[in-house]
Amino acid sequence: MTESVTSFASGTPDRPHDDVDISSKAFWSATMDERERSFAVLRERGTITWHPPFEDQLLEVPDDHGFWAVTTYDDLVEVTKRHDDFLSGPGILMENLPPELVEAGQSIIGMDPPRHTKLRRLVAAAFTPKQMRRIEDRIKANATKVVDNLLDRIDEGGGTADFVAECAEPLPMHNINDIMGVPDGDRQQAAHEAKVGTGWNDPELVGEGREQVLGRLFQALTYVHGLATSLAAQRRVDPTDDLITALARAEVDGEQLTDEEIGAFFVLLTIAGNDTTRQSTSHGLRALTTHPEQRAWLLEDLEGRMPDAVEELVRWATPIMTFRRTAARDLEFRGQQVTAGDKLVMFYSSANRDASRIERPHELDLSRHPNPHISFGGGGIHHCLGNQLARFQLRALFTELLTRAPHLVAGEPELMPGNFFHVVKRMPCSL
Repeated sequence: MTESVTSFASGTPDRPHDDVDISSKAFWSATMDERERSFAVLRERGTITWHPPFEDQLLEVPDDHGFWAVTTYDDLVEVTKRHDDFLSGPGILMENLPPELVEAGQSIIGMDPPRHTKLRRLVAAAFTPKQMRRIEDRIKANATKVVDNLLDRIDEGGGTADFVAECAEPLPMHNINDIMGVPDGDRQQAAHEAKVGTGWNDPELVGEGREQVLGRLFQALTYVHGLATSLAAQRRVDPTDDLITALARAEVDGEQLTDEEIGAFFVLLTIAGNDTTRQSTSHGLRALTTHPEQRAWLLEDLEGRMPDAVEELVRWATPIMTFRRTAARDLEFRGQQVTAGDKLVMFYSSANRDASRIERPHELDLSRHPNPHISFGGGGIHHCLGNQLARFQLRALFTELLTRAPHLVAGEPELMPGNFFHVVKRMPCSL
């Protein structure tokens, strides 16, 4: 049953849409605070709400009549945990994409049991907390490297530099390349192609026009897949201590990952693993700039207070704003009749501001503890496998930054419109 819903058909044409706009490009070009005003109205409805399809999609589907918006904390957690009722296999993006892109780019986050169960066990056998602790020294060294680079660029630029290009963007890619074992000669192109993989809303990266954008996305995914499968073949013959070797040799109950599965997971890690850290870092520095009292509190005990601070910065940034599920069957949810094939879009940026579960959600409080944010997922089988890697990176970078440049401030960020990643495209910074 869990593999049966492959159509993108969604809803019926006579089902009325909610009057709050969360589907237009204009809405997703607004700021987080502006969008939050709409989400607050929807949360007050006390149920899920029905909305038109996202405007101007890469793949137009005639029988796509809309989606259910899941905006409250409790509803999002419930949908996340009911993986038999709400499927990931048909796609996890708010937008429609060709099935080939879904298969190549989403790996385990776009799968349902039993396939998900098998792959998650195999990947987890290689991607362990012990391995993450083993690479912590490498992560700290890369944090030092990117802060060196940032301070040099500020000096060379007469006192300012682009924080995204010089710090937030290179850090996770250095770490992922080190972890995976990507050779030096391939790293620059791998980093660029991974950036293209999340940049379908950015004409600077992918051009304009549906055919141009889709063609460029296929090209990027083909390159990253090819690189991963080539490296996996090499590591089976000549193993090293990198994650590609661990993935290529992982075995559970006599089963191993195929080259295609390794390639898809590599795409997932290089794209999701890069952007989540990059956006949390950028939004984090901006938050410390606009809340100087919070920065001062953190600086009083940087090492002791950093773990809680990172959790709050990740909540504040909510780097992945949406994930989609598809109803496996006709069912009732929060008093609404959901039809098999309906899309349900979970709005993490709304749930992380839900006052019913997070006290004073519109205040940045680096001392917040416990912090029940759901930026790494709401539990269930799809909880973020790389959450410890993200935490390691953020702690290392902010410790390095605030130790060596405690007065670094961020200017106004240039945000990239989009409904998936909370992208800071550029952001000036200065001492």
